[in-house]
Amino acid sequence: MIEKTNSNTSSDKKPDPKNFLFVSIDALITDIAWQVVKEGHNVRYYIASKGEREIGDGFVPKVDNWEVEIEWADVIVFDDVLGQGTKAKKLREQGKSVIGGTPYTDRLEDERAFGQEELKKAGINVANYGDFTSFDAAIDFVKQNPDKYVLKPSGQAQNIKGLLFIGEEDDGRDVIQVLGDYKKAWANKIPSFQLQKRITGVEVAVGAFFDGKEFIYPINVNFEHKKFFPGNLGPSTGEMGTSMFWSDPNKLFNATLKKFEQKLAEEGYVGYIDINCIVNKNGIYPLEWTTRFGYPTISIQQEGMAIPIGEFLYDLAKGNKPKLKVKSGFQIGVRIVVPPFPFKDKETFEVKSKDSVIFFKKPTEGVHIEDVALVNDEWLVSGTSGVVLIVCGVGQTMKQAQYQVYSRIKNILIPNMYYRTDIGNRWFEDSDKLHNWGYLREV
Repeated sequence: MIEKTNSNTSSDKKPDPKNFLFVSIDALITDIAWQVVKEGHNVRYYIASKGEREIGDGFVPKVDNWEVEIEWADVIVFDDVLGQGTKAKKLREQGKSVIGGTPYTDRLEDERAFGQEELKKAGINVANYGDFTSFDAAIDFVKQNPDKYVLKPSGQAQNIKGLLFIGEEDDGRDVIQVLGDYKKAWANKIPSFQLQKRITGVEVAVGAFFDGKEFIYPINVNFEHKKFFPGNLGPSTGEMGTSMFWSDPNKLFNATLKKFEQKLAEEGYVGYIDINCIVNKNGIYPLEWTTRFGYPTISIQQEGMAIPIGEFLYDLAKGNKPKLKVKSGFQIGVRIVVPPFPFKDKETFEVKSKDSVIFFKKPTEGVHIEDVALVNDEWLVSGTSGVVLIVCGVGQTMKQAQYQVYSRIKNILIPNMYYRTDIGNRWFEDSDKLHNWGYLREV
C-alpha cells in the first residue's frame, strides 16, 4: 500500500546540502529549482532561450554555461525533450547522476507516429490516425473519409498549443476549414502533422516516476484542463489547470505504462513519464506521451508530496529507491495568466503585462512561480509567454481542494490577470464513469 499522510506540510528536517544543476530550454523547471533552493540545497540554473533567461532571477542562482558546472553537480536535471535526452544519456554513460530521458524516450513524445507505433507494439489499442506532410493530402483524406478528427502538429510545432484542433463536425468540414487556414498561415512552421480519429469518453492521464530500473509508487492520476475558458470552451492552451490524486497501481496504469517498464529500464530512463488517454466502456486509447516532467503538473505534484522534493529527486537520480510519501485526497493547480496568453503577441505583452507587479493581499501558501522574476523584493511578470503563477489547493475531497485553491487566488492581484474558475469540476462526472468502467480499481 502507498504511504499517505493528512499533513499539509512537507518534512521540516534540514537536508545535507546537495548540488543541483538544472538545465532548461525555455525555463520550464524554474519553480522546482526554486523549491529545491528553499529546502537548503545548492542550485545552479541554466536557461538556453535568450528571451526567457530573466525568468527566475532573484529566486534561483543562474549560470551562463551549464557544461562547465557538470563536475560541480551531484545531480543534473533536464526539463524537456527536443534533444535533451541525448545529452542526458551521454552524461549518464559518463557516470553522472541525471534526471532526464534518452533519444528513444524523446522520440516517444516528439514524433507522434513513433509514439503511437510503440504503443501498438506493446499490444495497446490506439485510435486510428494518419501522418501527413501535405495539407492538400490531408484535406483529400478527410473528404474521402468524413468523420471527427483531432489535428495535432508534430515535432517542435506541437509546442504551439493553440494549433491543436479538435473537430466537432461529423463530416469533418471544420477540420477541412482549419487545414486550409493552416496551409495559408503555418505551412512553413508545420512540416508534419497527424490526424487522429476523435474518440469520445473521459480524458485522463496516468503517470509515475522511474528510477532507471523500475517505477516508483504511488502513481499519479491527473486530469488536464487545456481549453482556455471555463466549461471547456475556446482555443486549446498548453494548460489552464490540473486536478489529480495519488494511487496504488490500477487498471489504467497496468494496461499502459506498466507495459513499458522493461523498455524504460533498458534505456536507463530517470524521471517522470505520463501518458494521456481517452477511455470509455470499450477500452483505453492513449493519445500522447509526456516523457519528462509535466508543466504545471510537477508543481502540483510537489504540493502533494509529504517529503522534500530535493531529497526525492536526489534519491531518484542516484537509484536509491526513493520512498514517495504523499498527501491523501486531491490536489488542484490553477494557472494564472496575463495577456496575450494563449497567443503570441510581443507588442501586447510588452504593453499590457511585462514587469507587472504581483501583489499579495496577505501571505499565501501554495503559490508556485512560472514566468516571474524577483526584483527589489517585488515579484514581477517576466519572460514572454504570459504564464505567471500556479496556485495549488489540497483537500480530502475535490470540493475541499477547490475551495482552498480559489480562496488562495482571491489574495493575489496582477493587472489583467485571468484564470479558469472550474478546475476540478470534471471529476464529479468523470469519476463515476471511471469507477463504473473499473479503470481506477487498485490491483
